[in-house]
Amino acid sequence: MSIDLRFFDLEIVKIAVGLLAAFVFVVFNALILTWAERKVAGHMQLRIGPKEVGPYGLIQPLADALKLLGKEILTPRNVDKPIFYLGPIMIFIPVLVAFVVIPFDSFLQVKDINVGILVILAFSSFTVLAILMAGWGSNNKYSLIGAIRSIAQSVAYEIPLLLSLLAVVMMANSLSLKDVVEAQKGIWFVVLQPVAFVIYFIASVAETNRTPFDLPEAESELVAGYHTEYSGMMFALFFLAEYTNMFIVSAITVTFFLGGYQGPFLPGIVWFLLKSYFLVFVMMWFRWTFPRVRFDQLLNISWKALIPLAFLNLLVTGGLLKL
Repeated sequence: MSIDLRFFDLEIVKIAVGLLAAFVFVVFNALILTWAERKVAGHMQLRIGPKEVGPYGLIQPLADALKLLGKEILTPRNVDKPIFYLGPIMIFIPVLVAFVVIPFDSFLQVKDINVGILVILAFSSFTVLAILMAGWGSNNKYSLIGAIRSIAQSVAYEIPLLLSLLAVVMMANSLSLKDVVEAQKGIWFVVLQPVAFVIYFIASVAETNRTPFDLPEAESELVAGYHTEYSGMMFALFFLAEYTNMFIVSAITVTFFLGGYQGPFLPGIVWFLLKSYFLVFVMMWFRWTFPRVRFDQLLNISWKALIPLAFLNLLVTGGLLKL
């Protein structure tokens, strides 16, 4: 049966197909990254890593995913059920929206919005809200402490993150991600904005709650932080969101500082994925190399070092552009 597309807005269909493709990519990306993280951790600790299920253990993440899907979803007594159930769903929404505006190639972008980076940053605020809902709704002291830590961490690190991106936006004179990539045809912004690049990458690691900034989850102190009480598929949503957020912050780093999809010989999407997954590897490297910082150290790094440095970098950038 043929479907007459005259009754549909083609843009809406395109976005719907893009979101479906993004969902497939999110699942595939999480499976690959869980396998890669185990392998990276194994090699850094002089172990082999997973090797029993499939060649080189490649099927192990799929087996783990099936196990999670088959597990019963337990609901502890006295939780605030609407908030408890809504938390994992809320945390998953921003990761899908971000894929709509990220340019994987010059022709591979669901929608080029002239305020693309604002869309990503606006929807990323849902993540903090979702973590607060998970911590509050769980009626568990460890979950609540983890959620409060996450909020304090996000407030502290979103400021330098935004200021570092703003310096690049001023140079590209656009909020469109595609325009930012096209502005780097001659020279990448990592060369012109090395301070902003370092500030953004440190802040983005903190925003994803990865080690050495994983205090909201801190297993040795808080069991698992805000998702302590979750099980089965609801826990899997937090898991998917974490690994997808790692890819998204890396993709934004590539878009703003490393030339996006631009590179010689290979197709643009290959360059984009190579650069993004290299940064994801660096984040894994951090996790298995550096110890967790104390909470006061975590806040001091941002408020006493990154924020003043980001403001200074922004002032210098604005001054040089005016000359």
